[in-house]
Amino acid sequence: VQLQASGGGLVHVGGSLRLSCAASGVTFSNYIMAWFRQAPGKEREFVAGINRGGTNTDYTDSVKGRFTISRDNAKNTVYLQMNSLNPEDTAVYVCAAQSMFFIYRTARQYAYWGQGTLVTVSS
Repeated sequence: VQLQASGGGLVHVGGSLRLSCAASGVTFSNYIMAWFRQAPGKEREFVAGINRGGTNTDYTDSVKGRFTISRDNAKNTVYLQMNSLNPEDTAVYVCAAQSMFFIYRTARQYAYWGQGTLVTVSS
């Protein structure tokens, strides 16, 4: 399984970015997908997850109402639309995949990881 994240960059406070994560080497629709992030000096944290069919999502409280996770199984890609960004969102964002039953928020449940893309929000 290979996961390739893209779309990070530098944005001002209040701006938007859309991250993409393209999967290869798998039947993408068999996997629950998630985005995690890790800020400098902090632990990796769950940001958002989406089930196989894209009908169920989960978000950490700090991004609810600002971020939207979605997927296109025909394109083997999961997205993270990020709006109203603030400096606390600055982190390396990583996509992950797992084939268990639920959208877990713990990193150890995810078997496959991408390389990450850096998001920097300037004030």
